[in-house]
Amino acid sequence: MKKQILSALAAATLLAAASAAMAQNIAIVNGKAVPKSRVDALAEQVKRSGRPVTPEMQGQLKEEIIAREIFVQEAQARGLDTTDDYKNQLELTRQSILIRELFTDFQKKNPVTDEEIKAEYDKFAAANAGKEYRARHILVEKEDQAKAIIASLKKGAKFEDIAKKQSKDPGSGANGGDLDWASASNYVKEFSEALTGLAKGKTTETPVKTQFGYHIIRLDDVRDAQLPKFDDVKPQIAQQLTQQKMGKFQEDLRAKAKVE
Repeated sequence: MKKQILSALAAATLLAAASAAMAQNIAIVNGKAVPKSRVDALAEQVKRSGRPVTPEMQGQLKEEIIAREIFVQEAQARGLDTTDDYKNQLELTRQSILIRELFTDFQKKNPVTDEEIKAEYDKFAAANAGKEYRARHILVEKEDQAKAIIASLKKGAKFEDIAKKQSKDPGSGANGGDLDWASASNYVKEFSEALTGLAKGKTTETPVKTQFGYHIIRLDDVRDAQLPKFDDVKPQIAQQLTQQKMGKFQEDLRAKAKVE
């Protein structure tokens, strides 16, 4: 009787151990255990890519891991894991993973703060405050051409028509010379000075020479600068500052490294 009880206990212990082992593994492929941790790692990769891991996908991930084990075993049986090409690729992959983890760790420990984002926005707002100008221009190569166009405009020629036909600025020329709303600081000095010196609705009386050629400028309207709201651009600023921090981190590491 005592032996029967001991045998039953031993069987129960073995069954419990086997159940525990199976809980840690998703399958046994050709006698080799495939751990559940591989599915968890693959699921984490999917999450990092921004996709949700649904119950249905869990089953797909399990099948993917089993398939990989089957293929890996076959590759090893053929000795493909001993080639130099394989070893080099394995080392590059190892480096890529470690570098990714390094950058992720840095970002976690050096997050961009709301204060930094707000300070960057305030700096942008200060640099772009003031007036915005809605202007048109016609760009030509020679001063004589510009003077002839000014003369035609004074006789009643339509600015937009001349811009479409003669302006060598392809971007604005196709739109009748329209430069849309912009700060005067967006333009080169000579253009900016001529623009801000115009009254609304007026056209430059003489050609404006810049590094691009000769311009005839018409000021259509003026308004206070229209800045984007902080909340609307906060994500973009945060991303920009994150990239800047990461760039500096990489530069600092390279500067400290002894490369011979």
